Amino acid sequence: MRDQCAKVHHQFAFKLCLSLSALCPALSLAHSKCVLFNFGDSNTDPGALMAALGLYLGPPSGQQFFHRSTGRFCNGRLYIDFICQNLKMDLLSAYLESSGSDFTYGVNFAVSGASTEVSLYIPFSLSTQAGQFGHFQNRTRELRRRGTGAKISEKEFNNAVYSVDIGQNDVNLALVANSSYQQVVDKLPIILERIENSTKALHKLGARKFWIYNTGPLGCLPQTLALRKKNDSELDELGCLALYNNAAKAFNEGLSKLCDNMRLELKDAIVVYVDMYAIKYDLFANPAKYGFKNPLMACCGNGGPPYNYVDKKTCGEPTATACIDPSQYVSWDGVHYTEAANAVIASKIMSGEYSKPYLKLESFCKEDLF
Repeated sequence: MRDQCAKVHHQFAFKLCLSLSALCPALSLAHSKCVLFNFGDSNTDPGALMAALGLYLGPPSGQQFFHRSTGRFCNGRLYIDFICQNLKMDLLSAYLESSGSDFTYGVNFAVSGASTEVSLYIPFSLSTQAGQFGHFQNRTRELRRRGTGAKISEKEFNNAVYSVDIGQNDVNLALVANSSYQQVVDKLPIILERIENSTKALHKLGARKFWIYNTGPLGCLPQTLALRKKNDSELDELGCLALYNNAAKAFNEGLSKLCDNMRLELKDAIVVYVDMYAIKYDLFANPAKYGFKNPLMACCGNGGPPYNYVDKKTCGEPTATACIDPSQYVSWDGVHYTEAANAVIASKIMSGEYSKPYLKLESFCKEDLF
């Protein structure tokens, strides 16, 4: 009973500090090792899809930092890679990678193309990824008794951060199906329900610290603009497709409310909502601030200005070429971000300024709840 009271008192103190973050900006760091379990799509996939399907994502992807193909849809590091480095962690290995994986600091379950719903082409939905976590957790416990397996303790499972970045493909697929804005909005409740169900499934398995991202400005992606724009009247002041951005904002509003509700319902958990839309939109709104040019144009692609994106002549195909200096571009291949953009995205995430409640990820990661 005394131990249970101590846990409740500690969690209450932690939540109180969140609500008074202006008065206590730095939480005490109870331990130095961060553990992170990530769930999502290609925005954070370190090579899972390539491993799962036995495919090879060749050059020019991976040309920076790794200097080889890693299966990341990027010229270098993803934003989650920068986060791991900022947290003094090794880069997270893909759950589906069979050889050379290191799960000391957690696991990356994200798979490119994933959505909240099981797809005929990509079966690794959010619920599947949550199920994979359950398998990993059980297997770790089993092997721990033998002195082998991932070196993650029960305490570390409980105190780990569980990050979720998914929903982009759900919203995009609804729009690609030529749905009206209202038809897309009508589909949002079931998408959000799936996110809620998977989050609660993880909670039942012991997860207590959730870091949930909303989705970015889909209407600013070169692929979307090249394939979906019919005329300039559809564009906003930045030259992005307003319909796509409005659909993303509608999803984000629903996700924010969902996080508010889960924060009240899961009283022994901390649920943090991160405004990825605002982070990424600023790259398109103020590119010069970060040293970027032509924010709506892909670095790697075909066709030249204004978007450098042609269907079936995309990055990785023989007909596509990469720009000379990717550090000046926001978009790598028309869908995914360059390493330079991902570095900015990660720094903004780490700042805590885009999280609700206000909280720096480093403090969140290193604070013990149990």
